[in-house]
Amino acid sequence: MKTIVALVGRPNVGKSTLFNRLCGKKQAIVIDEPGATRDRNYASCTWHDKPFTLIDTGGFEPAPTEKILLQMKEQTLVAIEEADLIIFLMDVQQGIRPADEEIAQMLRSTGKHVFYAVNKVDGPRHENMAYEFHKLGLPQIHTISAQHGVGVDDLMDEVALLLTEEKEEQDETVSETIKIAVIGKPNVGKSSLINKILGYERTIVNNIPGTTRDAIDTPFTLQGRPYLLMDTAGIRRKNRISLVLEKFSVVQAMKALDRCDVALHLIDAQDGITEQDAKIAGLALEKGVATILLVNKWDLLEKDNSTVGKYVKNIKEQLKFFDFAPILFISAETGQRIQRIFKIIDEIRAESTKRITTGELNRAMSAFIKKNPPPQGVLRESPLHYVTQAAIKPPTFIFFVSNPANIHFSYERYLINRLREAFSLHHTPIRIFFRKKQRDRKKN
Repeated sequence: MKTIVALVGRPNVGKSTLFNRLCGKKQAIVIDEPGATRDRNYASCTWHDKPFTLIDTGGFEPAPTEKILLQMKEQTLVAIEEADLIIFLMDVQQGIRPADEEIAQMLRSTGKHVFYAVNKVDGPRHENMAYEFHKLGLPQIHTISAQHGVGVDDLMDEVALLLTEEKEEQDETVSETIKIAVIGKPNVGKSSLINKILGYERTIVNNIPGTTRDAIDTPFTLQGRPYLLMDTAGIRRKNRISLVLEKFSVVQAMKALDRCDVALHLIDAQDGITEQDAKIAGLALEKGVATILLVNKWDLLEKDNSTVGKYVKNIKEQLKFFDFAPILFISAETGQRIQRIFKIIDEIRAESTKRITTGELNRAMSAFIKKNPPPQGVLRESPLHYVTQAAIKPPTFIFFVSNPANIHFSYERYLINRLREAFSLHHTPIRIFFRKKQRDRKKN
């Protein structure tokens, strides 16, 4: 399980700037105006090869008078409750504010490990000003400039000491229990599907989006095979969220995808593929999770002989990056085609955990290259030397080549498609990487 790190502090102290620096990309809105970040922002990050989930919060005012500040405070409290580690950011140029004192006191009462950082320290004058913050009685204060990166490495090196290391052997271990995450936007029928599978009212079902606040794990056995169902809160567009805890659904879905073998991504048949569906599918693909697209509420749609074909075509057009994912039309309410789900689960889980010997891979690769040689440029020898499988869940392959820069994206797609055909990896994500052959490195 990835460590969750939350950035907290008053509005406009530089949390989003630090968030963007740690993510390596501009994901949070950064403007010089209090409250610019109103919703929590999430990202998967790494530091010293240790993965963690970073949460950017909107800002914490202990006694807010405006509605938006009250909502931001509630969001921050939720993030603090879920976080494993907390970075409390203050502004050296504004000095100590009463809100800083209250936040520091509140964080001490959580019993969690808190890193205290004074931001916007852009020179010696600001360094001297930072001494004022020792009045808060904090154990250690990091002086940083999130904008220029000063002091950030030292802060994160301290944080990294408490991050959970990702164990490589997890990729090589195939548990007997198949873990299934049920994901999708709110009100798409996730809880109804789980209840239908289990045969009883395991979770509350109603028409209010966001009923499921947290992941709920339910073990069960089907035809002698053990499974674990993970229900997650729905993911929805941020500008349409009204319930504070509902916003936390993104983290819950990320955590479920980190733990699962297979994801069931529910899509509302009446809504079709929405922008949010595409984002959820992208999240599953990013994490390499074998996923089944379940078009739910199919019984409510008026159909003719061409409806299924048109719907499948539309899905593949809207989710081109996910065109390998199997599609099943179901009704969680009536139970239509529910039993077929587990046949597909078993099949794609077997694909995602398949191991292929180096000999088999290289014999197949020789045939791939012979049929469609890669562009060689000035190289006299083939730029592809050999291939080996590096991991499962998803199947991951490393191609050792003369020059990785010469491999075009279109040829990468060609290799992925040939791997699917040759080794029956039709419905699982596949990752391939190109590495410079060791012998060639020594020559250069």
